[in-house]
This record gives sequence, structure tokens and C-alpha cells, in this order.
Amino acid sequence: MEGDVAVVVYSEGSKGFQQECQQTEDLTNGHSKLTPVLNGLPPGNGVKENGSANGSSYLRSVPISSLKQNGILQSLAAGGEQTKAEVLVEDLTPSALISFNEALQHFQTTDLGDLLRNIQPTIRRTGLAAITHFLFGPPRLHKELVEERDLVFAIAQCSLENSQPVHMRVLQTIYRKLTCTRTDCPRYGPHWENVGFQGADPATDLRGTGFLGLMHALYLVMDPETLPLARDIYKLSQHPVQNFPFCVMSINMTRIALHALREEVLSKECNRRQQVVGVLNDFYVATFLHLYQLWKSEKKTISDSGYVLKEVELYAKKNPKQILRRLESFLQERRAGIVHRTSPDALSHSNPSPGDRESRVSSQGGKEGKEMNFTGVCELPPEMEGEARLI
Repeated sequence: MEGDVAVVVYSEGSKGFQQECQQTEDLTNGHSKLTPVLNGLPPGNGVKENGSANGSSYLRSVPISSLKQNGILQSLAAGGEQTKAEVLVEDLTPSALISFNEALQHFQTTDLGDLLRNIQPTIRRTGLAAITHFLFGPPRLHKELVEERDLVFAIAQCSLENSQPVHMRVLQTIYRKLTCTRTDCPRYGPHWENVGFQGADPATDLRGTGFLGLMHALYLVMDPETLPLARDIYKLSQHPVQNFPFCVMSINMTRIALHALREEVLSKECNRRQQVVGVLNDFYVATFLHLYQLWKSEKKTISDSGYVLKEVELYAKKNPKQILRRLESFLQERRAGIVHRTSPDALSHSNPSPGDRESRVSSQGGKEGKEMNFTGVCELPPEMEGEARLI
């Protein structure tokens, strides 16, 4: 007698993503209405279901003989007549997608005291460098924004934890929004390379930016205005010649944004808008947009990545106001249905008048109107002095 084996199969298109992405997902309370497909067979075709009465379970029992023809679990099929074999798999029932604000509120209400003691939110300058920076450098961040800034650097020291449901939902949301799939994927596996991680475990790529690297990618794919841009960049990352690892590149944009915040390049804009998280998110997206346009227009390949990243970082930190304005213009024109040229210079407009900017923000609901819902962190200890480094 042949044994039964419990397996999980989820459907994906070429390279792990569907060829035609639907802009909206048919989700009810975070659960997909997509009919599960097991090994290419819909339920009822000789497939025995093991689960709840409504068929919501993704675990099925399939005779090993039916797996042989598809090349699945070859090693088990070879000895299938000897014993009954079972494979332990993850429950891949679709989790509820998570918004950026919900994920941010998780960190706002979590005790990050130990991490806050180790942050380095600004560059420590001494001697002539400190005097020069004080006299000619950017303005200091307003005191009421220091707590929000410190939270950002604390998140950048958080690691990806399997035991944290919010962490797992963030990871799954990024994967599903980029690949246009409706089901969760296993925590480990080569499928993560489809969205641009370097291996089977995305956590190994977060050493430079911590969980903030995932938070920025989440913002990019969950904001309705930036999701089309995210998919444009993702499509370019899959190009046969100009390909690059999407998520690794995104993490590099987060690294650039963190450096700009630490070097106080963004302090003036943060003070003007009276927020840090929102400005940092926009700077991250604007930098990614600049890289995307440069990469596409100049036919860059992965061999150019080191040079391109350096060029993008220098430009973004030197011209924060201009790069943010380009993003604003890009999103405004996209809302108006204007087709963009790919050259970064295509978005270099003369400075609009104050009246034009105000009317654009009021009529279009510009980025400045987006609330990040920063509620503060309760009973956080003050910043500790000493040598501290960002992980």
C-alpha cells in the first residue's frame, strides 16, 4: 500500500510571480477567495482534503503515486511502498495584509528601551568640525521631533523575529503585493529570491538597516500612490539584461535615507513638516525613483551597481529638497495620467511659485497631508551618551 503525504502547493507564475498583476485583490478579512490548487489538481479530482468543513485548510493528503508524475518529493516516492511518510509543512492560510501605520504603531507601543540606548542619531563632531557645522550646517531638529527620530533609529536596530506576528505579516505583505499572489509563502525558501532577497532567509539581508528596511518596502507597496512605481521598479528588476535584486536595492535606499537623517540633511524638511517618519519615507521613495530613472535611462546593469549607488547617495544627500520635489511632481503627473520619460532630467522643473505649490497640495492631497499617526513611545529612557553604532 502506498502512504499518504501531506504537502502544500501554491500557484505562481514565471519566476514566482504572475504575468498579469491585478491591481486589486479579492480579500475578505485578509483571506483569499482563490480556490486552492493542489499539485495542479483542483479539490475533488481524487484529492482527499484534510481540514475544516469549509475547506479553508491548505493541508491535503495526496497518494505518493500522484506525486511521482510531477517530480515532487522524489525521495519519498522512491520508497513509498515501504512505509507511510508524512511531511510537516507550514500553514499557508493567507494572513491579513498590514498597513504601514499598523506596523508603525506596533513599534510605538513596544518597549525599545534597550535598543534606544545604542542608537547614534547624529554624527558626533568635535573641534573645528563641530564649530563649522554649528555655524554653517543645517538647522538642528526641533526638540519635539527628537523622540520620533530616535524611534526610527531604534527600528533600524530591530531584527526580523519569527515569533512576532506583525513582523511576519509585513514580510508576507511585501511578497504578495509585489508578486500579485493571494496566498502566503513559506518563511524560508528560494522563492524570496524572486522579490530580490539574496537567499532563502530575508533576515540575512537586513543587517545594515534592521527592520526599517522592511518598513520602507512596506510603505512603498501599500501606499496607493507609490504602488504603481513599486511595480515599475520591480518589473525593471526582472529585466533579462538590466536586472537587479529588488529588495536588496530597496534596503540600500533605506541605508541612504538613514545616513541622510543622521547627517541632519533632512532636519530642515522635518522641521518644516513637523514630522520625521513621513519625511524619511518620502526621501526613501524619491531616492528609489531617482535610481530607477537613472538605471533605466542609462541602461545600467548589475555590474554598475556600486558606482550607481554611490552616485545616487551623493546626489540625494546634496539635493534633498530637489529630489523630494521631483517625487512630488512625478506623483502629481501620474495622477493626471501623464506618461513619463525615464530620464531623471525629465522631472527637473523650475521652482514653482508658492501659490502653485499650495494649490497642488490642497487640490491633490499631497504627501504632506499624509499622517503617519506618530503617537509617541511611553516611558522611553533618554538617549545615552557613549560610543554607539547602528547595526
